[in-house]
Amino acid sequence: MENFDVVIIGAGPAGIFTALGLLKHWPDCKALVIDSGKSIKTRTCPARKTGVCVHCKPCAIMHGWAGAGAFSDGKLSLNHEVGGHISSYLGERRADELIKQADELYLHFGASEQVHGMNEKRIDEIQYEASKYNIKLIPCPVRHLGTENSMKVLGAMEDYIQNDTKIEFRELTSASNIIVENNHVVGLNLETQKGEKYTVHCKYIVAGPGRGGADWLTNEVNRLGLQTTNNEVDIGVRVEVPNSIMDHLTKDLYEAKLVYYSDTYENKVRTFCMNPSGEVSQEYYEGGIAVVNGHSYEDSKLKTKNTNFAMLVSTTFTEPFNQPIKYGRYIAQLANMLTGGPIMVQRLGDLLKGRRTTKSRLAKSTTIPTLHTAVPGDLSFVLPPRHLTSIVEALKAFDNLAPGLYSKNTLLYGVEVKFYSSKVLVDNEFKTKVDGLYCIGDGAGVTRGLMQASATGLSVAETISHIK
Repeated sequence: MENFDVVIIGAGPAGIFTALGLLKHWPDCKALVIDSGKSIKTRTCPARKTGVCVHCKPCAIMHGWAGAGAFSDGKLSLNHEVGGHISSYLGERRADELIKQADELYLHFGASEQVHGMNEKRIDEIQYEASKYNIKLIPCPVRHLGTENSMKVLGAMEDYIQNDTKIEFRELTSASNIIVENNHVVGLNLETQKGEKYTVHCKYIVAGPGRGGADWLTNEVNRLGLQTTNNEVDIGVRVEVPNSIMDHLTKDLYEAKLVYYSDTYENKVRTFCMNPSGEVSQEYYEGGIAVVNGHSYEDSKLKTKNTNFAMLVSTTFTEPFNQPIKYGRYIAQLANMLTGGPIMVQRLGDLLKGRRTTKSRLAKSTTIPTLHTAVPGDLSFVLPPRHLTSIVEALKAFDNLAPGLYSKNTLLYGVEVKFYSSKVLVDNEFKTKVDGLYCIGDGAGVTRGLMQASATGLSVAETISHIK
């Protein structure tokens, strides 16, 4: 039977940076990283080429080295207020230190040196203007990898860990059960994609399975008698407009993170994942669900004439509701049902008039869609009235900062859903009440983005190394 000091569940940013942190603080640590997906070199999503999900097992978008972030455009948010709530665990100072350490590692493995959002004078001006309309701007420096570079940077990390260290990575290997004796971690039951089952012994387990492993982690911590709480559910649309409407914001900010509380329901509405000169994209998740996303390239030759961004309505449900992921999937499935599978698109003008966007109406739009497979439709048949009303009210408010946003030709794609997992209750070192078990990253509901997930990995690695 194999013995390891540490087993890391999940090879997303949380798991990768746990490994990198162990190499720094505990160089002779014998560690194993497992993931139910493949090495980044062999990760491919057929739907990205054909537009048809073939239900890969496991899903290549969600599983594998680098996690769901492998196919993103790699926005590294350098502010503890963005991408999770790690400052509530670690404090602001420590959170900033870890974000800086993670950023230095991204740079070491090939990230661009350019940081957007550093013009403090311009940011102050935009904040001042936003405050007139009850809009909050969250300043956030952003290091943008670019869609074409994300896999290169994260792949370089895999090459280093696999070829130049003693840490082992096993692909297509899933965790079945965490073995606990007398409230201490003692091992882990594993299963390969071929059905081979075996057990490894270890003193520490770092569970960072990402969004693809969120359901497994929730079930496992419940089996162990640990507690979870509901996270927010974020559901909304992706907005697409000409660059001319957003350039004055994105030029200095790159990503304008705006927050507005809707007039009717006072729901929090926020902009997220802004892509200047980017493309709207369609992504498939497990079960063949199509959701909308967006990305942008670093290469100027690949840039478009449009800017897109998510507009999400945040809702925190209380008991007895405990299935935030299933709720989001239900909304996404409803949109897919109405289009026959692809993403739906609607002009804002048609939505306000209470009518469906048709091919002929879409052809009149001065905003040319970058997602050519999107099907014209009516989002009022998909999104709950609370969400739709909140989005429309926020768009009207944001038009004060970006004139032309509240236009009949603004395109709304649906739906955008962020599948946040239930939050595992952990202490300020991300340790559960089971000795030796740590839960981090997006899959644990602790973070919701690349940089903060990476920071939690570094934090846990340092903690374990000090008490080994």
